[in-house]
Amino acid sequence: MKATNWQAIIFDFDGVLVESGDIKTQAFAELYQSYGDTVVNKVVRYHNLNGGLSRYEKFRYFQQHLLEMPPLTRDEERELDIRFSKLVVEAVIASKPVPGANELVHKESTRIPLFIASGTPEIELNTIVTRRGLRPYFTEVRGSPKLKQTLIAEILSTHSLTPTRVLMVGDALIDFQSARANNVTFLGRVRSGDKNPFPEQVNTVFDLNTLLA
Repeated sequence: MKATNWQAIIFDFDGVLVESGDIKTQAFAELYQSYGDTVVNKVVRYHNLNGGLSRYEKFRYFQQHLLEMPPLTRDEERELDIRFSKLVVEAVIASKPVPGANELVHKESTRIPLFIASGTPEIELNTIVTRRGLRPYFTEVRGSPKLKQTLIAEILSTHSLTPTRVLMVGDALIDFQSARANNVTFLGRVRSGDKNPFPEQVNTVFDLNTLLA
């Protein structure tokens, strides 16, 4: 699973390059706190079980299935999006890198193209990556509203990459499913002490230092 074996690497962002997973969890909890603890607990559980899914899909699910209210209007969804961004952007920019992440990105970007495919809105994601000083190391930084499976497919097609020679590193089940749908090899990042969300056959690491070996 050494990085030198690959034609390109696609990274998820939160929980793979930066330790920002808890920031997003806290933001969802705060966003729905006015609905009471029962709703907040369900929101947090759904978010944790569906890492990598865009916030917009989660907003829609919460609205219809937890709050049992009419579908969000475009303005209501935009308002939630703005509030969520205010809760997370600066915190994510300031969060610690996953151990080995910066070193791996700096090293491998001189050898192969690197990409980010994230559930974070693309404009917001590019702002965060730029502010963290990482943008020059990535050939493309891609985010929602497109699904992760689509983002990976477009990266492969646009850059004429051979799927079996591309590695995807993610921390959520949707990352694994999206990689598998594109015939891309997958490596799961599971933070020490966290529950492993992946099938038994999936290779996992605690951090990205393993890929530097």
